[in-house]
Amino acid sequence: MADIRDTARVYGRVLRAQVRSQWQYRTSMVLEILGSMVVNGLDIATVFVLFSVTGALGGFTGTEVLLMAALSAASFTVADLVAGSADKLREYVRSGLFDSLLLRPLSALLQLAVITFALRRIGRAVQGVVLYIVALCVADIPWTVERALFAAIVPISGAVFFASLFIGGATVAFWWVESGEVANAFTYGGRDFTSYPSTMYGGWFRDLFTLGIGFGFVAYFPSLVLLGKPDPLGLPTAVAWGSPLVAVVAACVATAFWRFGVRHYRSTGS
Repeated sequence: MADIRDTARVYGRVLRAQVRSQWQYRTSMVLEILGSMVVNGLDIATVFVLFSVTGALGGFTGTEVLLMAALSAASFTVADLVAGSADKLREYVRSGLFDSLLLRPLSALLQLAVITFALRRIGRAVQGVVLYIVALCVADIPWTVERALFAAIVPISGAVFFASLFIGGATVAFWWVESGEVANAFTYGGRDFTSYPSTMYGGWFRDLFTLGIGFGFVAYFPSLVLLGKPDPLGLPTAVAWGSPLVAVVAACVATAFWRFGVRHYRSTGS
């Protein structure tokens, strides 16, 4: 137990050092935080623009789609804050800096996370969580104890799912250094996919991303549970409650893939 506390203290000190160094340029940091919040706000504003043209999206009302978009935003921005810098792994692999992480008696993944922590992303994370709380207040949700607990859990589940994608996508750099755009297609592309009802999409594309990869468990299925609505796609109600389980599976797969990549890592020799 003492070893765990000592290790956590080391990570904490490195993280505090990163925050202090980035906060030295306060004006620049505040502008970056505000800029990222504006960009995130524009993504949400897109939902309202679509509703100015049509009164419903995929069979859902404005407040219902707002709940999905807000849940997606909260999940993604928190994951981006915690694990979004994992895409810098390719720079560490290319330059040979990853070797230095392996020499220390600490987790290489956690070292990478704290060393590359980006304070500017905290504004979007706070904004996403606040928007989710607002969406819960304006949506017509038949509250029960189970739904209240589920509402608290699903943003965490979504964040774990997206963090797993960030880590899994970054791990590909052990074999293919220039894999960043492919990984972004699933992380940032997944954010866009989960911001809208799955009923908007069709055919194999919807089935692959909603169920095959699991993006439907970030916002679509949890929103159905919270709203007390049956799935228009005809899936059993029990499936919609599976977001936490899917997040655990995604985390286990990402962890196993990361460990596999580290075992097969070949130093640049530099």
